[in-house]
Order: sequence, then C-alpha cells, then structure tokens
Amino acid sequence: MDDLVFTEDELMRDHPGLSPHVVAGRRMHGGFHPDGTYQPPRALVREPALAAWEAALATRGGSPLAADASLLGGLRLPTVEQSRVLLRHGLGETFWNSLTITGKIEARGRLLAEVQFPDLQPFIVDDIHAMAIGHLGHGLLKAHGLDEGGEPGVGAHDAMWFAARDLAFGEGAYPDVDPPDNIARPEVGARFMPELTPAIEGMLSLLMNLLVIEFRAEIGFAATQDILRTSDLFADRRAAAEEAARIVDRIRADEDIHVRSLRLYLGELESVTFRTVDGGTVPGRELIDRFWDGLVRWATVDQPAIIAEQQRELLQRRVMAHPDAHDVWQQFLAAA
Repeated sequence: MDDLVFTEDELMRDHPGLSPHVVAGRRMHGGFHPDGTYQPPRALVREPALAAWEAALATRGGSPLAADASLLGGLRLPTVEQSRVLLRHGLGETFWNSLTITGKIEARGRLLAEVQFPDLQPFIVDDIHAMAIGHLGHGLLKAHGLDEGGEPGVGAHDAMWFAARDLAFGEGAYPDVDPPDNIARPEVGARFMPELTPAIEGMLSLLMNLLVIEFRAEIGFAATQDILRTSDLFADRRAAAEEAARIVDRIRADEDIHVRSLRLYLGELESVTFRTVDGGTVPGRELIDRFWDGLVRWATVDQPAIIAEQQRELLQRRVMAHPDAHDVWQQFLAAA
C-alpha cells in the first residue's frame, strides 16, 4: 500500500533539469526537456501516482468516470468559421474578449490551492488513504489550483492566456473585459444528495462541475488554436499568432492532467460506500450518477441554448456597427 501513498511535497515536485518556460520575458510554469518537449508543472510524481491509483482502481473492478469532452459537442456560438468571418472584417473584439475571459476564469481556479477541503475518510466506509481521493487535501487540489492561477513570480494558465492574446493582437488592442455572470441551474441551492452532509455533497458537486468545466475548456481551446492558426488571419502578426497557438498547446497538456485526475477521483468515489447522515450507507455510484446525469443535461442541452441566444444578440449588435453590416451579418449566418 505504501507505493500508493504520497506526501504533498512529493505531489508538488517538478521535473529537474528543465529549460525555463519564458513568454514575452515572463517566467511561466513548466519547462522544456532537452529535445524541446514541453513538460507540465508538478508532474514528476503526480503523473506516476495517477497511473498507480488507476491501476489499483482497475484491480478493484472500478474505472475512471466514463466521460470525455465529446459529451459537450453541439451548439456553440460563434463557431470557428464565424469567428474567422468577424476577424476578416476587423471585428476582433469577440475573440479578444474570449481570450481575456478565459484567462480571468483560469485565475479563479487558484482557489483550489487556497481552500481547506474536508477530509472524506470519516464519511466513507472504505479505507481511502491509498486512493487519489485520500490525497485531495494533501497536494492534488493544491497542484490543480496552482496550475490555473500560479505562484508569485511564476505565471500559470491565466498569464499564459493573456500572453497568447497579446501575441495575436498586441497589448491593449481592445478594452479589458470581465467574465459574464454565471448562468446557474434552475435548481441552484437544491439538495441532490441529502444522504450526505452539505459539506460533502458540496465537495462531490465541485469535482463534477470542475470536470464539466474542463471538458468545455478542452473544446474551446481547440477552437482557439484553429482560429490562431488560420493563415489569412493576424497577417501582420503571423509568427506571433503561431506562437500563441503553441502556448495554448502547453495549457492543454496541463489540462490533460486535470481531466485525468477528475475522472479518476469520480471513478474512485463511484467505487466506495458512503456513510449517510442517518447512520446508514449508500453506494457512491448511486450518488455520483444521480448528480452527474442532471449536470450533463444542464451542460449539454439547457445552458448552451441560453448562452447561444445571448451571444447571438450581442454579436448582432456588434456587427451592426460595421459599415458593411448587412453583408457581414449574412456571411456570419452562412458560416454557422
């Protein structure tokens, strides 16, 4: 069992001997191996630990949560081609805003490194000290949070997104913008797992919501790279836009670890038995499936339709300010 138990110090270790990751004169996390391969931060022990926990879960007959980013395929506005239409007509504000907002949302993820999370063991029948979920408050969520929001003197995903934006557009190309208010589920505040204490339900809810956020980000990041790599866009900053796309590649390499981790946590939680507030027990799978099914419907059917309509109205107002508004809008609609 000892080979499945790790200290926080171990889970936070970086690979030694890497060349520094520097963008526009600023030190970013991670680094490069001698062959030029990018290495995500805090992965020297974290990645082998994930592999060991995955193998142990399989031995017990379990598996990571069966879900991937294709779950969120569907309605998205603007599409990659619609974004290209806007940029070709000098309407870059929408893409600029998306990069800025993504960076600011990433910065919020640093809370994972700052919040004291409850220990799950008292609420679970099984011994979890040698599982990933037994390490959530002992390095795993802290590492995730620092990947997103960084440390003093070292930029993380937030700074990397702002650097990518400025490479493509130049600094200050458009006004600053803040993320829009979150669109909450209609059932916000409702209890989906009343068998558990509110704190533990909140912990499980957080992990599932984080995974959906990571899936949504994965789709958005791929679209961003497609736009940045479009040969006729950012013509006077072509090399810089290509570098921006490479920065997003590095962010995606970091996020792969997050997706892998969250799927593992939820797979482990499905495999254990929880103690209920009334002194009984309930299978973890029953709790996870109950919440996950509702979350997926909201994230794939209900919320995207609301966001798309809001975006359509905003984009139409933005296009109508263009001298050739009618032609641009028709091109925009045709590119859907």
